[in-house]
Amino acid sequence: MKLSDLAQVIRSKNAGPRRLTLDVMFATDADYQRVAQSPALGPEAVGRLYGVPPEAVTVIPYPAGRAIKIVLARRIMAGDPGDVDVYGAQQHAPLLGIEL
Repeated sequence: MKLSDLAQVIRSKNAGPRRLTLDVMFATDADYQRVAQSPALGPEAVGRLYGVPPEAVTVIPYPAGRAIKIVLARRIMAGDPGDVDVYGAQQHAPLLGIEL
């Protein structure tokens, strides 16, 4: 099953010019628990997916909101030459295909 099959919302945005946040939200506690317990959204897996070292990835589970927030370093600072998404709004796409 893919993450996009379980998550109600998957989105991204900048957290300043050097950081990106990825938010994953779920409709049920069961869906949240399944993903929160999976290594598929761990720092190592997300780091590989986004091309950053695992120590540049912070995964913040929020059980009360059935959400997971991931904060990671941007490889290119927002607005610098080579940046193709200055707002970080399209950076969630790699998460859509994650297999759980």
